[in-house]
Amino acid sequence: MTSSYFTIVVSVLERQIFDFLGYQWAPILANFVHIIIVILGLFGTIQYRPRYITGYAVWLVLWVTWNVFVICFYLEAGDLSKGS
Repeated sequence: MTSSYFTIVVSVLERQIFDFLGYQWAPILANFVHIIIVILGLFGTIQYRPRYITGYAVWLVLWVTWNVFVICFYLEAGDLSKGS
């Protein structure tokens, strides 16, 4: 279980580096918040703190929803279009 959190943190840190190379400051801040929430989720899992686990679960749903929206936006799925 710890290895999956480690993998998530490493992948977010890699994305952080690539975003930092460009001028995308909003994704950098979002990645920073995501790293903090993952660390708190890991701490909550190890210490069994239900509030941290619940907060991480809610954040994870929001994070996945946002990523699905971004993917659909860039693929122009449905009514989403970069031109409008």
